[in-house]
Amino acid sequence: MDTYNLSTVTEFILVGLSDLPEVRYSLFVSFAIIYQITLVGNGAIFLAIGLEKKLHTPMYCFLANLSLLDMFCSSTTVPKMLDTLLTEDHSISFIGCALQLYFLVALMGTEVFLLAVMAYDRYVAICFPLRYTVIITNTRCAQLVSGTWAAGFLNSVIHTISTFSLSFCKSNRVNQYYCDIPQIVALSCSSTYMAEILALVIGGIFGTSAFLTTLISYIYIISTILKIRSAEGKRKAFSTCASHLLVVCLFYGTAIFTYMRRSSSQDVLARDRLISMLYGVITPMLNPIIYSLRNTEVKVALRRLLCC
Repeated sequence: MDTYNLSTVTEFILVGLSDLPEVRYSLFVSFAIIYQITLVGNGAIFLAIGLEKKLHTPMYCFLANLSLLDMFCSSTTVPKMLDTLLTEDHSISFIGCALQLYFLVALMGTEVFLLAVMAYDRYVAICFPLRYTVIITNTRCAQLVSGTWAAGFLNSVIHTISTFSLSFCKSNRVNQYYCDIPQIVALSCSSTYMAEILALVIGGIFGTSAFLTTLISYIYIISTILKIRSAEGKRKAFSTCASHLLVVCLFYGTAIFTYMRRSSSQDVLARDRLISMLYGVITPMLNPIIYSLRNTEVKVALRRLLCC
């Protein structure tokens, strides 16, 4: 059942967890707990920001959207992974795989853009504090948020169409626990040149632009903080962006390990799948923990939410 053409492909087989049968129940329990923590943690931050009027500012609007993205992103892959671990059914329909890939790429792309916007927000707050309310208005905030979502989903439309327009006749076995562009393209028996070029060019333009925006913003932020003479002033300035900087490092660090280290070695493939789990499962759980531990206003809002 490994040989297909475009007209007969009806499903793919996700083999990312098939080599771990002896620990599948342990993995199921672990990932089920992590998934619940992700939903509860991010949901609590989203509700706390929505219910606390003092947090109705651009910075917390961006944070609320980040929490929403983390919940959606985990829900794109984790439920199917849990079902696979519990039932040992590794199949996913052709349409299901396309939809999973579409929403995964869209949500991850949106998060990349949102992190860049959040870095720009912190740049303005620290480097131009007196002009912050003039530059980052509520209208500008709404424009930036809607722009990140639109860019992420538009980017995904292009990638999904180019990927699933290919013919598949080599195999239907996806060497991952979810549908992703590199693994799906690798299964094609038709020319993948255009799909690879689109992924490289569009992903390169959008991804590099977002990364450079984030990097340059933090170069200016760090430079400005170092110019502050008092230690207390430096501490206060750094505390306003420390949580975001940690989230950015975690996001890009796991993303680089996931997508920049491809190999055919079975040991390396197994290690890459574990890193993918860190990227897609653990990171969304850690984000609310990072923000709630380091942000006093978020902690106060969460206490009020829990005491209601």
